[in-house]
Amino acid sequence: MTTTPTIPRRTVLAVLAGTGVAALTGCGPVRRAGSAAERLPDLLLPDPLLVELGAALGVLRGADRQTIPHAVATADGLAVYATEPEGADTAFWRIDTATGRASARVTLPGRWVPQTVSAGGTTVALTPEGVSVDAAGRPGGREVTPVLIADVAGKRQRLELRGNFVPEAFTGDGTGLFVLEWLPARAPDRYRVRVVDLATGAPGPLSTRAKAPVPPGAEEEMRGDGRQAVLAPDRSTLYTLYTHQPGHRHTRDLVSGRPGNAHAFVHTLNLTERWAYCVDLPHPFGETPARGHAMAITPDGRRLVVADVASGRVAEISTEELTVRRTAALPEGTGAAYAVADGDRLFVAAGTTVRAVELAGLRPVAAWAVRDAVTGLVLSPDDARLYVGRLGAVSWHHPVTGAELGRVAVPGLVGLHGLAARTRRPPGPLYRSQLSAHEWAGLRIASPAGCEVRPRAGD
Repeated sequence: MTTTPTIPRRTVLAVLAGTGVAALTGCGPVRRAGSAAERLPDLLLPDPLLVELGAALGVLRGADRQTIPHAVATADGLAVYATEPEGADTAFWRIDTATGRASARVTLPGRWVPQTVSAGGTTVALTPEGVSVDAAGRPGGREVTPVLIADVAGKRQRLELRGNFVPEAFTGDGTGLFVLEWLPARAPDRYRVRVVDLATGAPGPLSTRAKAPVPPGAEEEMRGDGRQAVLAPDRSTLYTLYTHQPGHRHTRDLVSGRPGNAHAFVHTLNLTERWAYCVDLPHPFGETPARGHAMAITPDGRRLVVADVASGRVAEISTEELTVRRTAALPEGTGAAYAVADGDRLFVAAGTTVRAVELAGLRPVAAWAVRDAVTGLVLSPDDARLYVGRLGAVSWHHPVTGAELGRVAVPGLVGLHGLAARTRRPPGPLYRSQLSAHEWAGLRIASPAGCEVRPRAGD
């Protein structure tokens, strides 16, 4: 029900470290990459990117690098909210990712770190510095969770939630906050998704897909691996992929009395209407390591595609019907999986292989190898470049041929978060304008032999 016990949704959405790159705090001076990039061409990054650098977020613009240790990005990548200690209190400000300009800093009483931003990008939920998760994705035991709601003007509201909570997302109208409630509070081993009414500060259950209140005792409790969360393009729905939950019972099973036995499913959370529904994935999804699973949504928001590289399967979910429409085979792979989609293709990566899957036929059409293990995939706004996160670098490739178009060093890189200042063109035929008719026809019928895609890493 969230971006994962292993990958919390708030990090669905991380310090530049290493030789030659300045570790910048907040909006300090931005420096050019130095000796760490000596063996790479002095290229400018074509599109601004948000990257994960250990526990920090990095903003890459051209040749500039900026590191923000305690930060959370807006859904559109246009801004990052950051905090840093200021005596016993906390400085809080907003950074424009396109320019690097920062708002005036405001002081929040006490120590806080940002957890999630509203869909409109104006409001932030923060928790105390000590409210974090461990390597297994579990928070420490506690009986009360303070939560601060703030914007660029400063503190708006403070909540004292009785129990062990982690903020996940705001409701569409901004009057509620979705949270993970960990149970039992002092020694958590499972969690459920609830919604806090910001007017009263009281947490309560979600609704069913039929918009009826979930009956007492029928709220789902998660024990498995939350692998990845994806926000719909219109920001109305949050999809979270869960694996390794044999015997799990959905709310509909608890209400009907059915036993339930889902090894993997996509938890669908409607941020506007406050209901949740789980789409079960067929065997063998969820029976292989969680990190070998990855999920992506098409730009029109109508198709959600899930890949399991370890078992070599891919499934397409209709977001309108909330059903699995079809499944198909993929070449098997190993390692952490990553995925991204445009209107025509799904790109999947695992290990050192990147693979393209044609969505019309749900079949692999191309694959290519890169020299280092992949740590993330991002498409450029015009779909002309596929960015590939690698160990200490980001490269960009032609999305049809896989040819490397450029590469820059990014010491400390552990993942790609997404585009900064993102804009996307309307869905439509991809790549056609970049190739001659002869090249296009040849590539469309070419054998995919030797092409492989990297899965999305995250564990």
